[in-house]
Amino acid sequence: MHDSRVERGRLLVVEDEPSIRELLCASLRFAGFTVTSAATGSEALTAAHSTSPDLVLLDVMLPDRDGFEVVRRLRSSGVRVPVLYLTARDGADDRITGLTIGGDGYITKPFSLEEVIARVTAVLRRTRPGAPDLLTCGDLTLDVDSHVVRRGTRVIELSPTEFRLLHYLMRNTGRVLSKAQILDQVWSHDFDGDVGVVESYISYLRRKVDASSPRLIHTVRGLGYMIRP
Repeated sequence: MHDSRVERGRLLVVEDEPSIRELLCASLRFAGFTVTSAATGSEALTAAHSTSPDLVLLDVMLPDRDGFEVVRRLRSSGVRVPVLYLTARDGADDRITGLTIGGDGYITKPFSLEEVIARVTAVLRRTRPGAPDLLTCGDLTLDVDSHVVRRGTRVIELSPTEFRLLHYLMRNTGRVLSKAQILDQVWSHDFDGDVGVVESYISYLRRKVDASSPRLIHTVRGLGYMIRP
């Protein structure tokens, strides 16, 4: 399922069915995206303004207001974020309505996770042409496409989980990230809230990344971790 060519970004997943929402969020996080979720139209509007996503995956049928109304409100408030609708309704009238008010496409239920990732990737490549594929922090570089990590000229071999952890830290260079945030974005639902795994993997990562000076991965006591030059 993982596609190393995915151009990463911040996503907002809006779906009222918990099992579908959790599956989408877990799969998209595993593919390298930063994901926020919402279960209602009201939550979606709040999250869209507070998290500034690069794309919204939006269920059309929501308990409080439909996805079309959510998009109308976003557009009327000046938010131009791309929107992909998730829907079991595939009638021509619905499609015309959704696209006319400012949507970027439809994904019809039931869908495959590979299709969702491919469609999200395609829209982000069109709407975020300047998205970086090489992250840097001091002399540390992470190539998003090839999954190659270097400290200076030295290549660092990382496990998939270590790579996802480093990728998340470097996407947020200079920001303090709590253990709960890291657990949610890197491990998603694979662990039952055990933040101890974060401490362990930070330790593994430090042995590899900070084998040479200066140290880049820092503990901020009582708050979490950050990476900075």
